[in-house]
Amino acid sequence: MSSSPAGGIGVLGSAFNPPHLGHLALAQEALWQLGLDEVILVPTGEAPHKRIADDPGRELRMTMTRLAAADDSRFSVSSLEVDREGPSYTYETLQMLAEERAETELVFVMGADAAVGLESWRNPERVVELARLAIARRAGVSDTEVAAVLGSLGAAGKATMLEMPQFGVSSSAVRERAAAGRPLRYLVPEPVARFIEEKGVYR
Repeated sequence: MSSSPAGGIGVLGSAFNPPHLGHLALAQEALWQLGLDEVILVPTGEAPHKRIADDPGRELRMTMTRLAAADDSRFSVSSLEVDREGPSYTYETLQMLAEERAETELVFVMGADAAVGLESWRNPERVVELARLAIARRAGVSDTEVAAVLGSLGAAGKATMLEMPQFGVSSSAVRERAAAGRPLRYLVPEPVARFIEEKGVYR
């Protein structure tokens, strides 16, 4: 594990189904702890390994992600995966962003639970070649487990572990609340809560 030089652009991919305050807190911590200039939120188009549960469709998830990011000028949203046909592979997304943002270091932001499964991703060596990693600590996943996976991918010095405030909110819990007509405020950004409630997104 290593510390990161200041600057660079974070890339946070997720289904964002829906985007919640935990996602934004993760983006903020990556910005703050690594001195990044910006974090790009990248909603998944088609998930390669599993169907996206209760998926309202990529366009609605894209809209909600834009609403979530709108109040913070340090966050932007990319439609790269949503616009692309076929499964959304991270290495392809990073390749496209590297071409778009030449000369800028990319930092791929992920949870430790995802990091320990990195070897099963499509072309994981390319992922760690294209970007440094910022890995949010998760309960039940040790730094040693993460380090072992990174070592096997030849990326031992290319990751920074992020200290994260504990959030008890998940996208699945938000969807369940929305389906039951329960309030979503304080779990997701205000514009996202309004959008879900007005459009009946998960009802």
